[in-house]
Amino acid sequence: MATAQPMYHAPTFEPTVDELETLKLLEMGQPMGIPESLKQHLSGRLLDWGYVAKSDAGVFSISELGRKLVRRQNN
Repeated sequence: MATAQPMYHAPTFEPTVDELETLKLLEMGQPMGIPESLKQHLSGRLLDWGYVAKSDAGVFSISELGRKLVRRQNN
């Protein structure tokens, strides 16, 4: 019987171009539910690292940490 392995996180998070684009869309206020997130290739890494939050209704929103990441990438 296999045991669950702890999730590995690299020491730093370097977003892909697609992940940054998704964060920017969320920052501009574009609502994103499950169908839209699949079309935008919403990365599970964004959820794992806390850059995106998911509501009980299944709608994704950018977190304050995600906003800071977008601002850092724009500078």
